[in-house]
Amino acid sequence: MKLLIVEDEPNLLSIIRKGLSEKNNEVSVALDGTTALEMIQNHNFDVIILDIMLPDINGIEICRRLRASKNFIPILLLTALGTTENIVTGLNAGADDYLAKPFKFSELEARISALARRSSQDHKPNDKIQIDDLEIDSRSKTVKRNGETIQLTAKEFKLLYYLAKNTEIILSREKILDNVWDINFDMNTNVVDVYINYLRNKIDKPYQNKLIHTIKGLGYVIKPQS
Repeated sequence: MKLLIVEDEPNLLSIIRKGLSEKNNEVSVALDGTTALEMIQNHNFDVIILDIMLPDINGIEICRRLRASKNFIPILLLTALGTTENIVTGLNAGADDYLAKPFKFSELEARISALARRSSQDHKPNDKIQIDDLEIDSRSKTVKRNGETIQLTAKEFKLLYYLAKNTEIILSREKILDNVWDINFDMNTNVVDVYINYLRNKIDKPYQNKLIHTIKGLGYVIKPQS
């Protein structure tokens, strides 16, 4: 894999670079956000390992800029800030996963592999889904309802697409976390509920027919009204 590490802590950067290179990955590094954005613009990477705290442009802002420009390279955030609020901020900015410092290298490697694998699956052809008047195109990352375009963040889109791929199947919070975030969250976190609420406000609230449903004690399901 072609990997980009964006980290300004020399010791940690050296350890990560050495470990990933020994696994036959092609590893590039950037010490600040400006350099990282230039490298991303000029090279194709499979996964970005991105520290939040950087000397110029922080990791959250880098995520926002990449997603705003329709760049959907998988991003793994490295953070010393492990609260739910900070995690949600990073994911809502467009990150696909996070890893709190300090971490084990084996977990870092596993999460990178999972992100690369998921990205490959997400780009398979014929990934258009329609549920009543809701249209989802995973290749262009666009969503429409009743012909109107709905703007979603990268994580909101990923959650909606996962629900839609499993239309009329009840999905537990644990299963959603495992398949949308690739994260072993504390099961007491409310991040799934937060994102379901985001989706409802955009997908359901403006329309009479509601597609996203809560099944008490079990989880969530998306299903047509007809």
